[in-house]
Amino acid sequence: MRIPGPLRDATFVERPNRFLTVVEIGDTQVESHLPDPGRLKELLVPGARLKVRKVFRENSSPRKTEWTTVMVKTGHQWVSIDSTLPNRFVASLLKGGDLPMFKGYRLVQTEIKQGHHRFDFLLEKDGELMYLEVKSVTLVIEGVAMFPDAVTSRGARHMMGLMDLAESGFEAGALFVCQRGDVTLFRPHWNRDPAFAAALLAAAKNGVRVWAISAHVEPPHIRFRREIPYDLIPF
Repeated sequence: MRIPGPLRDATFVERPNRFLTVVEIGDTQVESHLPDPGRLKELLVPGARLKVRKVFRENSSPRKTEWTTVMVKTGHQWVSIDSTLPNRFVASLLKGGDLPMFKGYRLVQTEIKQGHHRFDFLLEKDGELMYLEVKSVTLVIEGVAMFPDAVTSRGARHMMGLMDLAESGFEAGALFVCQRGDVTLFRPHWNRDPAFAAALLAAAKNGVRVWAISAHVEPPHIRFRREIPYDLIPF
């Protein structure tokens, strides 16, 4: 999938708050929106290479910044740090039939409300419905992708909601999209958010299906790389 652009080179300077970065484009420092509220401390280090995108703003637009920070380079690896990208990416893959674990499934609806929850996708296969939640993963330590990198009570609620659906007879699943290719295994981050990790483990034990995939990111594209194994047990 092509990532919208044009993308410009920039250098990371600082992060005043969760949704704002200060970046240097050429010789000029500008504020740039960060569409990922995670910690990202392992990625956003002073001097890190970035890709940013200028945003067209209409007069009525509430946006305060003209730029969005969309990628960071760590070593030889580009990492997407746009937490909204995986949903668009997965939708594209589903429509193209490019995810082998969802062979035969049809995308019915996005952003589907069910009870007190809103899930990312509703799929259908042979008359059976599946509720699917997608989570963005950027943290990788020694080849192990981990989610979350910051506490997410909302994420834990999503896992419990999926478990309720599975126990009610629906198919339900969680798909973790690693927005980088240098991963060999996925784990929930027990040390950083034990509540989410426990919720994911409980959901998996009670009928919720779990998948993790890696992606090859090379500006301006993101491509499905492969399904990767996971281990949900505390470590």
